[in-house]
Amino acid sequence: MNRAAPAIFLVIAGGLLAGGGFVLGRSTGHALTAPTAAAPAASSAAEGERRVLYWHDPMVPGPRFDKPGKSPFMDMQLVPVYADEAGDAGDADHSGVKVSPAIQQNLGIRTARVKRSDISASFDAVGTVQFDERLNVAVQTRVAGYVERLAVRAPMEQVRKGQALATVFAPEWLAPQNELLALKRAGVSADLIAAARDRMRAMSIPDGLIRQSEETGIAQARFTLSAPATGVVAELGVREGVQVQPGTTLFRIAGLEKVWAVAEIPETQVSRLARGQKVKAVLQADPAQAFDGELKELLPQVSANTRTLQARFEVDNKAGRLTPGMLLRLQVTGAPASRLAVPSEAVIRTGTRAVAIVRNGNGGFSPRDIQLGADLGDQLEVLEGLRDGDEVVASGQFLIDSEARLKSVLDAMAPPQPKASAASSAGSDAGAGAGVPAGGSYSAEGKVEDVEADTLTISHGPIAALKWPAMTMGFSKPRAKAFPEVKAGDRVRFEFKKAGDDYELVAVYRMGDAK
Repeated sequence: MNRAAPAIFLVIAGGLLAGGGFVLGRSTGHALTAPTAAAPAASSAAEGERRVLYWHDPMVPGPRFDKPGKSPFMDMQLVPVYADEAGDAGDADHSGVKVSPAIQQNLGIRTARVKRSDISASFDAVGTVQFDERLNVAVQTRVAGYVERLAVRAPMEQVRKGQALATVFAPEWLAPQNELLALKRAGVSADLIAAARDRMRAMSIPDGLIRQSEETGIAQARFTLSAPATGVVAELGVREGVQVQPGTTLFRIAGLEKVWAVAEIPETQVSRLARGQKVKAVLQADPAQAFDGELKELLPQVSANTRTLQARFEVDNKAGRLTPGMLLRLQVTGAPASRLAVPSEAVIRTGTRAVAIVRNGNGGFSPRDIQLGADLGDQLEVLEGLRDGDEVVASGQFLIDSEARLKSVLDAMAPPQPKASAASSAGSDAGAGAGVPAGGSYSAEGKVEDVEADTLTISHGPIAALKWPAMTMGFSKPRAKAFPEVKAGDRVRFEFKKAGDDYELVAVYRMGDAK
């Protein structure tokens, strides 16, 4: 690794920070206990040293820890936040990245308010017009006979209620009619004549045909089938001259006063639908034509390919302008509910988290994890993480987030700042058991927490020469088999030096073995 690279990166990044007007403040959150800690928090250091307020993970700046140690979120040590960096420790709003007003204007940083308002969960769907099968009517014959004449010769013809459809000749009806006429000529009792009429009705002979037979004195075997409802002939089951049997469906008439609009609804939107919900339908080919509709049925079957359910909307069609096959754009509107919403552009999605950059009371910016609800178009429902009235960054949040991360990286790469002399360092740190021996190495006392092939993890006290608080960290060995006698749990005095990006052990003495 090129040792000049960190220095060059520091110079460039330092120039960006100085020119951009960025100042990193402390992060918001609650104090937690560090997962591994070597000593109590150094919140009140010796005179002349910087006062540590708390420790945090720069990559997840929200949680605070009252002791140093390894971050539970990332594979790195917790970083101290000093009083001179954080400003007023009692004000929770003094946090995050601070950006001067001039730089905010130059970067185009724009903010928006989080508001609670009554929003209806609406969405659009496309439906296909179909016949309302509940309005279908079947026209059948209840006697064997022949179709002598068809008045409607093709399917999809429109018919009106009472319109003639076909003429049927039924030879079986001649005998009972002639019997009735013979009884009347013989002058039999009224009871016998009434019984003969009942017998003909049981054979499905229409009353009109019976009256006509009695009036003319001639048996009638031809009768006309009429349309029982207004609509279109959706099915034509016979042709002129064919023989028919009882129960044969000659015509099927579909009503057009109401039609179905069948739409494919995504599985994620089904929870917003309720039976009886009103809908506005607009003709896809002519948006000027609008119709009122209502959700009648949500079919209990999910398509495995599209993950959608079919919904049937009943649409009014008294004017007859809708025909099967047309497309309708359905505007489904749910009941309004009070929702906390944030602009969609203010949310940063990382794949596993949703983050918003919030402006704090002192003008700083800090990231905040949020939990999202329904997608409301250009807004997103917020379930947790924000409050009504919070100000979030809607444009430029990536610049602020990048600056916060850059500041954390620069602090980690900054070289140690030793004291003016080794003697003064040793004197000021006598109580801590750490000093700066000659040769550019550092010494300290601590406890071995873990022994690995190339690393010793040691919990040590504060090291003033490096401005380190008490912490637990890993020190690399000069070679794999170095210090074989050292075991976990040993109290040791050790010396180490800076080796590239790591700190390498020079010597390790067990407290009982060496003085």
